[in-house]
This record gives sequence, C-alpha cells and structure tokens, in this order.
Amino acid sequence: MSGESEDRSADASKLLAYLQLFRAPNVFTAIADVAMGFVFVAGSLKPVGGFVCLAIASCLLYTAGMILNDVYDFEVDTQERPARPLPSGRISRHQARLLGYGMLAGGVFLASCVSLIETIPASVPWRSGAVALLLAASVVTYDKILKNTPLGPLAMGACRFFNVLLGMSFAASGDLTPLNFDMSHLIVAGGIGVYVAGVTWFARTEAKESSRLLLTFGVGLMATGVVMLAFFPKYAPAEVAQRFHIEPKFVWPMALFLLTVSILRRCLVAVADPTPKQVQAAVKQSILSLIVLDAAVTLLMADWPYAVGILALLVPTLLLGKWVYST
Repeated sequence: MSGESEDRSADASKLLAYLQLFRAPNVFTAIADVAMGFVFVAGSLKPVGGFVCLAIASCLLYTAGMILNDVYDFEVDTQERPARPLPSGRISRHQARLLGYGMLAGGVFLASCVSLIETIPASVPWRSGAVALLLAASVVTYDKILKNTPLGPLAMGACRFFNVLLGMSFAASGDLTPLNFDMSHLIVAGGIGVYVAGVTWFARTEAKESSRLLLTFGVGLMATGVVMLAFFPKYAPAEVAQRFHIEPKFVWPMALFLLTVSILRRCLVAVADPTPKQVQAAVKQSILSLIVLDAAVTLLMADWPYAVGILALLVPTLLLGKWVYST
C-alpha cells in the first residue's frame, strides 16, 4: 500500500510540475482572445468546428510559449526562481524544449487545417495557418532573442496581437491589408497587444525591487491599449458598426473605463510600493483582466450569452490559480 501511495504522490507531483511549467491558469486568457476574435467577425461561435480548432491551436501555441520561456530563462531562474520545474530538476530542460517546439508545430498545423474542417464563403482558407505561423515566430523571437531587450514587451504584445487575429482569421473578409483584415480588426487586436506589452513591461522585474519609472511606463502602455479598445468604433466600417450592441460614442468608452479602473488602481499601488509582492499581485490581476476586456468587446459585438461565456473562463483560471502560479 505504501508503494502505491508513493506512486500516486509522485504522479501528482509530476502533474503539478507540468501545470506550473505551462502556467496553466493563463491558458484560458488565450482561449478568451480567440473566442472574442471569432465572435467579433462571425457574430457567434459558429461554425463550432472552426472555433474549436482555432481555440486548441491557440492553447498549443500559448503553452509552447510558456514552456520555451522557461527553457531560455533556465540560468536566470536557477538564480532567482530555483523552485520552478526546470531549475528544480522536476522536468528536464531537454524534455521541455522538445515539448515546446512540438506544441508550436502542432498549433500551426492545426490552424492550417481549419479550412478543411469547416468552410465559410468569402473566407481566406490559408489565412489561419499564416497567422498561426506569425504567432509561432513571435513566440520564438520573444523567448529566445528579444525577451531581455527593450523590444521584448513589444514582441510579447505581438504574440497577443496575432492570437486575437487568429480568432478573427477564419471568418474575416476585409480587404485593407495583405492578410485581408480591416481597420477595426487591427485596432482591436492591437489594443489587446499594446495592453499586454504594458503588462510585460510592468512584470519585467517582478522577482526583485522594481523601478517606479519602468512600472509607470508599463501602466501607460496598458492604458493606451484600453484607449484603443474604447475608440475603435470610430474606425469601424459600416458592416461592423451596424452590429454594435452598446452605444459606441459615449456609453462604450465609459463602460470600458469603469471596468479597468480597478486594474489601474492596483498597478498604481504597486508603483507607490514596488515590492515583488505588490508587483506580482498587480501583474496577476492585469492578466486575469484580459478575460474581462475580451468579454467586454464581445458584449459590444454580439448577444450577451457569448460575453458571459467568455467571462466564465475566469472560473477555471481562478481555481487553478489557487495552486499553480500564473506569473
């Protein structure tokens, strides 16, 4: 009996190590991005097969990014975060590298196959695969090359930008860019990307005393991303504007401002007291708030059950977050 108990304990420990490596609570924010993007252009989650395919591809690409982040941060984590799965030896670095690049390839392949699973008239069949490839390239560029440079936060923002576009890629039929997205698609995806770039700036020194100037710049970027989301209706084409479910000129910006006040307040507390505890708490809330922002944009563009469904992704995020770190 004791042997069986030890085996179960070892299996549970291994599972926890992988969940920590994956930053499992955060993967639901990637699903929220794709769901928002899909509903933004399709008005619903139909065809379901196409949405599920893109959501799984996004999960694979996002999780690959988390894994490769730790692979390339191994030396730093050995000094600053020795309890994490790779420096602690619970998962080998070689195994993590293979898993990370395998998930990247799987995500690109699955996104490339989405047009074979479902078809939509006027859609661009190769676009999902192209966006997934750009997302994968952004992941590797950030993790391997740019993370510790001034361009690192922009590269992380690009990952979220392409993740939202991945959700939009299957149904969108604009004609203003090489990938056939219109201005409203690019501003919404860009708003999420700039917001995440700000969170990344904010989190750069979360393991030690942070610079108030660096934190303030991060808050400014986050606010800029929210402003982009607040005023994108001004640039929306007529076919997008006619689907608004909230008055876009005054009610929508005010509603979005009220939703983000608590985020900015938490971040400003960390600016005033830039200790690791305060900064990490602000980063965690900022990441969780991605789901709220995605739900808000969805509420503007579609019937309320879709927004509630995206908001419900907070439940597994918070439950997993009780025993798996998200930063």
